[in-house]
Amino acid sequence: QVQLAESGGGSVQPGGSLRLSCSASTSGFDNYGMGWFRQAPGKEREFVASISRRSKIINYADSVKGRFTISRDNAKNTVSLQMNSLKADDTAVYYCALTSRTGAWTVDTAFNYWGQGTQVTVSS
Repeated sequence: QVQLAESGGGSVQPGGSLRLSCSASTSGFDNYGMGWFRQAPGKEREFVASISRRSKIINYADSVKGRFTISRDNAKNTVSLQMNSLKADDTAVYYCALTSRTGAWTVDTAFNYWGQGTQVTVSS
């Protein structure tokens, strides 16, 4: 059973930065694609970023391009999301997800395992 644990959420003012991390308890981490999704209150879960198993393919939602950076460290079984120039609209619970499919997927149905989520609040 794969377990994913997010960390790094919190409160920040607009324009600030946060770095989210996700640790995966599984062997063969470099066989899996990873992704970040978010869900704001009253809204559906949406794609944020994804990265293929060897980091060769990376996708971002248009709303975060140029501000967020996804990366992974296969030696440490972690994937990170560096979030800069944060806006109030970025406020949401952020989820880490793992997929056994190759590539960098952008739909939540492609992912097999999910973390519990970490809250990010951007407010002045």
